[in-house]
Amino acid sequence: MPRFTTALLGLGAVAAAGLGYSVAEAHRYTLRREEARVLPAGSRPVRVLHLSDLHMTPRHQGRAAWVRSLDNLNPDLVIVTGDFLAHQEAVPTVVDALGPLLDRPGLFVLGSNDYYGPGVVKPWRYLMAPSDVDEQRPPLPWGDLVKALTAEGWTDLDNASARISVAGLDIDVRGTDDPHIERDRYDDVAGPYAADADLRLGVTHAPYRRVIDAMQADGADLVIAGHTHGGQLCVPFWGALVTNCDLPTSQAKGLSRVDGADLAGMPGRGGPDGRGAYLHVSAGLGTSPYAPVRFACPPEATLLTLTVV
Repeated sequence: MPRFTTALLGLGAVAAAGLGYSVAEAHRYTLRREEARVLPAGSRPVRVLHLSDLHMTPRHQGRAAWVRSLDNLNPDLVIVTGDFLAHQEAVPTVVDALGPLLDRPGLFVLGSNDYYGPGVVKPWRYLMAPSDVDEQRPPLPWGDLVKALTAEGWTDLDNASARISVAGLDIDVRGTDDPHIERDRYDDVAGPYAADADLRLGVTHAPYRRVIDAMQADGADLVIAGHTHGGQLCVPFWGALVTNCDLPTSQAKGLSRVDGADLAGMPGRGGPDGRGAYLHVSAGLGTSPYAPVRFACPPEATLLTLTVV
C-alpha cells in the first residue's frame, strides 16, 4: 500500500476515534467544586449550585436525571445562567430536570438559545470570532419557561435586581439579559450595591467585559455566568481556544477574578477596592444539537461554596 494512502487511512482512523471520544465526552457529566471567600465574619458556609447551558430537548432524559440528582448536594441556592432550551417542546423537560431543586431558592437569567431555536454554525467561524445569532431562526417558548420557573418561586434577573435572604444571608443581587445578543440593559439596574448587604451578587449569561466590569465597579463580590461551554473543543494540557465572547481563554471556565488576576494571595471581598470581584464561569452541561461534541472539556455543574474572608 502506498505511503500516502497509509497516511490518509491513519489520519482517518485518528479523526474517527477523536470524533467518537468527543461524542462520548458530551455525556460524561461532572461536578466541579470551588470555594470563594466572600462572606462577612461569622457567616456559615453557603452552598451555591451553578447550572448553565442545559440546551435541553425532550430526548435528554439522561441529562435530566443527572440534574435532578444534584438536589442530593443540599444547595442553599440554585443559580442557572441561561440556555435552558434547544427544542420547541423542551420546557416540560427542563422543569422535570430541575425537579426538587425548584423547591430551593433559585435565580436565573436567559440566554440566546432560550429565544431562538438551534441552527447550524460553521465551525471555522466559531473559532474565528464570537458567533452570530440568526434572528430568523424559529422562536422558542421562553415566556412559558419564565412563567414555569417564577411560578415555583424562582427570581428572574433579566435586567432586574432583587434583595433576597438565603441561609441567613442578606443578598443584594442583580442580573442582565443575554449580552451575546445585546439584550443586556445594565443601566436599568446600575448603581452601587447595598453597603449593608452580606453578599453582593451579579448574574448574566454571557460574560462580556462591559457587564462584568460594570458589576464589579458597582461593588459586586461575585459575578456568575455561563455561555462559553468552557471552549467546548479544547486542547489537552492547554485549554480553551475560544470563549465565544471577549473574555480571555484563561477564564473560559472555573473561578477567577474579574480582572483576571491570580487568586493566590488575594483574599477578601471584591468590588471597587482594587482586589477584583470573583468571577465564576460554568462550562455548562449541554451543546447545540447540531454540534453534540466536547473534547477535553466535559459537561459540568458547579457546587460553589461561599466562605468568610
